Amino acid sequence: MEWILIIVVGGVLGWLASIVMRTDAQQGIFLNIIVGILGALLGRFLLAPLLGGGSITDGPLSLPNILVSLLGAIILLAIVNLVRRGRVR
Repeated sequence: MEWILIIVVGGVLGWLASIVMRTDAQQGIFLNIIVGILGALLGRFLLAPLLGGGSITDGPLSLPNILVSLLGAIILLAIVNLVRRGRVR
């Protein structure tokens, strides 16, 4: 049951991150889920030690965990944009 919750929340966070980074037209639901989950893992390793909390892949869902995961997804999309286009949108 926990994995289903991670997939759903990861999809929503990936979608929100793609809206913030203006890449929503280029991504489908599958890529939003991937971005959300990988962004959560990136946020867990990079941002959680700095900001406290965890990510959606850690224990119960809370607002700090969701925010860390969302910031991780935004950073992931920024890195992808930087590599693909040579600039961040």
